[in-house]
Amino acid sequence: MTDLQSKQLVDAALERAAEQLGDIVPPVMARYFAAHPDAEVSFVDHQPDNPLGLQAEMVGNTLYFVMTWHERPKEIEITLGTSIPHHIETLKVPAHWYSGLIDAVIDVVAETASPLSAQEAEMWTAMKQAIGQLIALEASR
Repeated sequence: MTDLQSKQLVDAALERAAEQLGDIVPPVMARYFAAHPDAEVSFVDHQPDNPLGLQAEMVGNTLYFVMTWHERPKEIEITLGTSIPHHIETLKVPAHWYSGLIDAVIDVVAETASPLSAQEAEMWTAMKQAIGQLIALEASR
């Protein structure tokens, strides 16, 4: 599958998710907190006046990574290269929380397909693995 085909699959999936779910933040955060319950307090600690706003911002950033991955993977690599160390060292956000949010966004979007095509499933799996490996690499530096 080409990057253009993958990008088209991502765009169609995000449009489908928006039509079905409207605001994607609540289902993403519910899935994320189910997998990482200790992370919920972190949002309150880092943004006590507006943890929901911080959640929306983080989901927005993650959506940007997902939308941009096939067009400009180096841009995402550079962004993660600065963001991950900052989150780990300064904000005490472990790398698995970071990758967990990416997984939650992808899973929520993918689940809006019924059934999920093999091509789309392959694309999401590859994206999760590639971004997850990048996060692990940056966290190990």
